Amino acid sequence: MVEQQFERILGEHGAAITRLAYSYEAVAGIREELVQEIALAIWRALPHFRGECSERTFVFRIAHNRGLTHVRRRRAPQQSLDDLEEADEPVDTRPHPDEQLAQMNQRKRLASAVQSLPIARRQMIVLMLEGLSHAEIGEVLGITENNVAVRLNRARKALKNAMGVT
Repeated sequence: MVEQQFERILGEHGAAITRLAYSYEAVAGIREELVQEIALAIWRALPHFRGECSERTFVFRIAHNRGLTHVRRRRAPQQSLDDLEEADEPVDTRPHPDEQLAQMNQRKRLASAVQSLPIARRQMIVLMLEGLSHAEIGEVLGITENNVAVRLNRARKALKNAMGVT
């Protein structure tokens, strides 16, 4: 039963876990190791899941904690995002190469701006982009909904500044 639940969770949340891991690690190979660490942590925690929060919040909380542990262990300078092309992205079927290049540059710029943020603000942005509600973000980070709103507002401003948007 746990095995089936684990496989279902990875099926439903695997892409989001990978995106979340990207907010902690830009290097593709190391990021994949982080994703595996997160999956292992979910596997270990799953028998203790009591359903006091949503399964999605449970998964993001584990991923968040593993990500923070990863950052603390590495304590390395921010990595460049030159290997962004290695990230798994859906195939773009549009015929215009110039348009594709512009979109790729925009994604790189956004990813670079997110990576440049302090970890607390970066996490707020990533969880928001994953579609978590203020309540869910609060559960993941262990803060109140009001605190989420304030921190998210600050994180958005910091992201705009990092991207040079006024």
